[in-house]
Amino acid sequence: MRGTALLPAHRPEFLAADALLLDGRSGSGKTALAAELTAALKAAGRAPQLLPVEDLYPGWDGLAAGSGSVAAALAAGEYRRYDWVAGRFAETVRLDPERPLLIEGCGALTAANLAAARAWAERAAAGHGRGPLGDVLGIWIEAPAELRKRRALARDGEMYAPHWDRWAAQEDTLYAAERPWLLADRVLTAGR
Repeated sequence: MRGTALLPAHRPEFLAADALLLDGRSGSGKTALAAELTAALKAAGRAPQLLPVEDLYPGWDGLAAGSGSVAAALAAGEYRRYDWVAGRFAETVRLDPERPLLIEGCGALTAANLAAARAWAERAAAGHGRGPLGDVLGIWIEAPAELRKRRALARDGEMYAPHWDRWAAQEDTLYAAERPWLLADRVLTAGR
C-alpha cells in the first residue's frame, strides 16, 4: 500500500506483526505512530516492546552508526542504550522474543535491518510454536519538510534546533543509499 494517508494503528496487519520497523525523516510522525501501535497492541492483548533507534545513535553525528547497530542488537537480543545527557552508552536493554517489537526511528528500515528483523521474528515465532515464519512489516512515513521541522522543534525544542541541518544532511546521505520507501510494505503520508 503506497501513498496512503496515515492509517489507524489498529489495522489487523499491524496488530498481527511480530516486528514493525517504523522509519521516516525527523518529525514525520514515527514516534506518534509507535505510541498508537503500542496502545493498540496492548488493547489487543499483546505486550509490545520498543527499540528506539535513537537509543543506538552515538550522539548527533551518529545516524549511520545507530542505523547500522539495529541488526546487531536484534541478533544479540540486547543493546546498550545511549544516554544523551551523559554523552555515552549506558545500561543494557534486553529484547524479549516473546513480545512484539516496534523498531522506531530514523534509519530503522534498511535492507540489513529488515533481514535481521525477519530473522528475529522467525526465532520468536518458532519459540511460540507458530512455525518458522514471523510477520514483519516495514513502514515508511512521508511528511512535508515544513511540517516535520515544526513538529520536531515543538517536540524537542531548543535542544534539537542547532542540530536540525546537520541531522537532515545525515538523513539525506543514509536515505539516498538505503531508499527505505522502496523496502516498506506501507508508505504512509502525514499531513497535519
